[in-house]
Amino acid sequence: MRRDKSIFLTSAYLAPIQYYEILAKRPVRIESHEHYHKQTYRNRCCIATAKGLMPLTIPVEKPVGKCATRDVRISAYENWQKLHWQAIETAYNSSPFLEFYRDDFLPFYKKKWNFLFDFNTEIQQMILGLLDLETDIHFTEKYETQLPDGVEDWREMISPKKTTDYKAQKYYQIFEQKFGFLPNLSIVDLLFNTGNEAILVLKK
Repeated sequence: MRRDKSIFLTSAYLAPIQYYEILAKRPVRIESHEHYHKQTYRNRCCIATAKGLMPLTIPVEKPVGKCATRDVRISAYENWQKLHWQAIETAYNSSPFLEFYRDDFLPFYKKKWNFLFDFNTEIQQMILGLLDLETDIHFTEKYETQLPDGVEDWREMISPKKTTDYKAQKYYQIFEQKFGFLPNLSIVDLLFNTGNEAILVLKK
């Protein structure tokens, strides 16, 4: 793949490693004017626990009719932040780097957030900083069905409902002896297991 060609991606919550590999290698445009889609990485991620894979889903208010992703509100009726942070801490308590990054993540699970898109954008920027990754990211100004020449459409390519031929770069995982290597988990799995070497895995 050529580095100068940009890729369209969606907003994502603690996106999978494949997503961050793209951010490490290519200019990206984040789609901000699409209609919201259920059961995607826009509001969910997947981590590894002592019992196996665990999905974490941010509850959202049911949109009235067609609603742009940037206008989707996070539901205030479930204590999802406490539950998600407890799950992450429990899963990665014995990982080498959770303690090192704990104070960076914790504020995102304390502050009240109204909009899913804002939460995803802010936590992504924090993670890019931890990775020491400078990447060219722009947000769309309108929804385009026909993309400009030289732009690849990955808005629906990275999905929990799709099987792809993605070849994962292996790295140390705390539960590998129990489950084998688990590919394409949330970026937090890579970060908490490998620390500042995460960027080397993403760029291979």
